[in-house]
Amino acid sequence: MAATENSSTTVAEVMAELAELDDPKIRAVNLKHGDDHGVNLTKLRAVAKRLKTQQDLARELWDTGDSAARLLAILICRPKAFDRDDLDAMLRAARTPKVQDWLVNYVVKRNPHCEDLRATWFADPDPVVASAGWELTVDRVAKNPDGLDLTGLLDIIEAQMKDAPDRLQWAMNHCLAEIGIEHADLRDRAIAIGERLKVLEDYPTSPGCTSPFAPTWIAEIVRRRSAT
Repeated sequence: MAATENSSTTVAEVMAELAELDDPKIRAVNLKHGDDHGVNLTKLRAVAKRLKTQQDLARELWDTGDSAARLLAILICRPKAFDRDDLDAMLRAARTPKVQDWLVNYVVKRNPHCEDLRATWFADPDPVVASAGWELTVDRVAKNPDGLDLTGLLDIIEAQMKDAPDRLQWAMNHCLAEIGIEHADLRDRAIAIGERLKVLEDYPTSPGCTSPFAPTWIAEIVRRRSAT
């Protein structure tokens, strides 16, 4: 591994700092959501801001397998520096929700291989990998739907979402809501699918937040947009 860019910071030094930041109370809360780190994310971002972009250090931090180190690696890496196989391997190794979410949103979406990976992951038999493909598809639905078979996506959602594993189900539901929000011609069908499947209908929602239940989600975002 080459020396880190513009810095003599070592992986050992960074790992020691992350260990000092680890808070058992934060770790306990995160574990309830499937995440296995105890570092306050605001403090983690402060570390990243100090380190600035360091691609080699980012790769070394990722290779530790530690979730906090991987989150930090995502913040200090250069997204376009990864090749397709790098990102495919990283996604398959990113088993905790927060690491996967940040990897997809902060790195893969800014990489030129994004669309190729979206198509590959979308069809993957591993539901955790497939959930990343669905989340990237949500982005396509909202920003660049040309070439997507939106009706076909609704067919898959209608047939598979009810019994899908949690993370894949969440991503499918997000896609269902996005189709209903962004595509008025498919809105009634998206709402009907959500009402029939009732996925996340009883999900606890904090006051002032929008329910992830697709019919409610669609209606609320459409209402807000029409009011502006």
